Amino acid sequence: MTSVVIAAHNEAAVIGRCLDALLSDARPGEFDITVVANGCTDDTVAVARGRPGVRVIDLATAGKSPALNAGDEAAVGFPRVYLDADVVLTTAAVRSLAAALETAPAATVGRALDVAGRPLPVRAYYAIHGRLPVLRDGLFGRGVVALSEKGRARFGRFPDLVADDLFLDSQFTRQEKAHVTAYTSTVATPRRTGDLIRRLVRVRGGNAAMRAAADRGEITVPVRSADRSSWLRDVVLPRPWLAPAALCYVTITVLAAVAAKRAGDGGAAWGRDESSRQSDS
Repeated sequence: MTSVVIAAHNEAAVIGRCLDALLSDARPGEFDITVVANGCTDDTVAVARGRPGVRVIDLATAGKSPALNAGDEAAVGFPRVYLDADVVLTTAAVRSLAAALETAPAATVGRALDVAGRPLPVRAYYAIHGRLPVLRDGLFGRGVVALSEKGRARFGRFPDLVADDLFLDSQFTRQEKAHVTAYTSTVATPRRTGDLIRRLVRVRGGNAAMRAAADRGEITVPVRSADRSSWLRDVVLPRPWLAPAALCYVTITVLAAVAAKRAGDGGAAWGRDESSRQSDS
């Protein structure tokens, strides 16, 4: 039985579509799904409980790592899929992930960016970011990571860090990560430029905290280093027509870096981008 763990903080607008996609073609008893609502002040719990067969845990305090750990404790099966509540992943995609884990300890899917109706700076940013090689071989940026039982045994509990996807990525070598390219997770991009910068501040702060923990010896696996020039070397130089988009990319990246530096915690307390979690209905 494949277990799916979904940490959800105020995801009432999107958790329904996430669960509906998962369950759309699932056979009875095929999936063990746990939604861990953490610190929710909206209807996340009610929406999740409205889907048959979904286990819902309601934690009073917000925090993704404690939510993932609670979901792990409740989950009963393997493979184990960690899924963001705002990501749309079909039944067939989960089955393909499970199949990929027969020969690899970790797997993820392709990434489809939803940029419809976004302002030009946001679309320009993702025109560059979406072509970065790191997004092709990493486990992050998709909102879904699947682990075999042996893969999950690589670590104990999730550490109290924002960058849970970078943490998972660091557990495995490039050769140990399977990518199911026949399926994609649909990732909603920020609807406003300011929201994009907010998201990048959080990501930057979380990644920095992860690397600092590794430097202190609190994390014993190698953490992927940031390649600040990949956008130019690997994306723009081979595709010079992307130069105007690159100008937006660099400007937004620099603004986020400045904001993260000004934030006392490196940006983690900025919270998240709420605009991408708006319902389309």
